[in-house]
Amino acid sequence: DPEEAQRRAQALVAAAAQRLAPQAAARTAAVASRLERVLEAFRAERVGTQHFASLTGYGHGDQGREVLDRVFARVLGAEKAAVRLQFVSGTHAIAAALFGVLRPGDRMLSITGRPYDTLEEVIGLRGSGQGSLAEFGIHYDELELTADGCVDEPALADALSPATRMVLIQRSCGYSWRPSVTVEQIAGLCERIHARQPDCVCFVDNCYGELVEEQEPPAVGADLVAGSLIKNLGGTIAPSGGYVAGRAELVEQACCRLTAPGIGSEGGTGFDLHRLLLQGLFLAPQMVSEALIGADLVAETFAGLGFAVQPKASDRRSDLIQAVQIGSADALKVVCRAFQACSPIGSYLDPVPASMPGYASDLVMAGGTFIDGSTSEFSADAPLREPFNLYVQGGTHRAHVELALVRALAALHTAQLVDLPHTG
Repeated sequence: DPEEAQRRAQALVAAAAQRLAPQAAARTAAVASRLERVLEAFRAERVGTQHFASLTGYGHGDQGREVLDRVFARVLGAEKAAVRLQFVSGTHAIAAALFGVLRPGDRMLSITGRPYDTLEEVIGLRGSGQGSLAEFGIHYDELELTADGCVDEPALADALSPATRMVLIQRSCGYSWRPSVTVEQIAGLCERIHARQPDCVCFVDNCYGELVEEQEPPAVGADLVAGSLIKNLGGTIAPSGGYVAGRAELVEQACCRLTAPGIGSEGGTGFDLHRLLLQGLFLAPQMVSEALIGADLVAETFAGLGFAVQPKASDRRSDLIQAVQIGSADALKVVCRAFQACSPIGSYLDPVPASMPGYASDLVMAGGTFIDGSTSEFSADAPLREPFNLYVQGGTHRAHVELALVRALAALHTAQLVDLPHTG
C-alpha cells in the first residue's frame, strides 16, 4: 500500500529529525561565525554595487574581478585567490593548479589514496593521448589509506623520502568509503610534510569542504587549494566557475595555465556576473549548514534501518557528502528515481545509469537542480559498482532533504527492498 509506505516513511524521518534536533540547532548556531568571516571580507574590501559590473574583452584591470579575488582570499585565509567563471568545474581548477605548478621530472604524491575519478585521466591513470601529467613526464605515486580509511601517517615519512614537488590531499571522501580529512588533520599533515621537505607544495582538493569548519586549509599551512563554485562557496546561485587560492606565486602559476604565461590572473571577464558570485558567497554559510543538517538526517535514518553509513550522524564532518551502502543496483536506482522526482527541475525525468566524461564506471545521478551539476542544491549519485554505495550531497534547506528522503524510503518499501517498521 503506497499510502501506508508513505506514513511509515514520514514517521521514521520525523523521529530521526527529532533525535537530531539539538545537533541541528548547534549547526544553525555555527552559521554566525562563518557569516561574520564573509561579512568582514566584504567590509574590508569595501564591496559596492560598482563591483557587480565587468569589463569586456580582455578584462584587463577589471575592478570587480580584483575585489572578488580579494574577498575570497580573505574568507579562505589565503594570500591570493583567483575566482573565475572560465573554470568549467572543480576538476578544471584542480587540473590548472597541477599543470601550473608541476614541471617535467617532478614527483606528485597523493597521501589520501586514489583521487576522485575525474582526476584519474588528468594524472594519467586512465586514458592516453589527452595530455595528462604522465605524458608531460610528471611522476605520480600514492600512499594507500589505512584499513579505517585514514592517512597512513607512519608510512608518510618513507613516502616522502624521494624529492617531492607536490603532495595532494583530497579533503572529501569522493567515491571512497572513508572519513573526510578534517582541517585539523590537514594542519598536522602540512606541518610534517614541510618539516621533511620545506619546498614541497601541500595542495588540497577542497571540493565539498568549504565553510564546513571554522577554518580553511590555507589558514593552517596548505600552500594551495582549489574547488568549484557550483558546490559550497557558490551558495547554489553561482552559474558556473571555480577557484584556486593559496600562496600568491602558486595561484599565479595556476592562472598562467588557465589563460597563458604572461597573462595569468590579469585577464578574463566576469560577464557581468560578479553579483551572483558575491551573493552566493554571502548565502553560502547558511546553505552549507542546511546541507549538513540534511546529511545528518540521511545518515541517522538509513543507519536506523541497518544500512552502513559514512560518516555516522554523530561523527565530525569536514565535507557535505553522506555515503550510504545501499547494497544493490536496484535499490540505488529506486532511491535516485525518488530523489529526482522530488527535484524542482526535471522531476519528470527518470535517471538511468550512463557513462559520464571523466568517470570510470557508469553513474546513476539524481539532481534536478537550477544550476546544472550544482550538487550543493541537493543531489545523489552512485557509480554502478560493488558494494553499490550512494553518495548524497547538498540541500539548500533541510525540508527539501526530508521530503526527498520520505519519498525514497516509501519507494524502497513499496518495491520490497526495505521493510519499514510499523508506526504506533
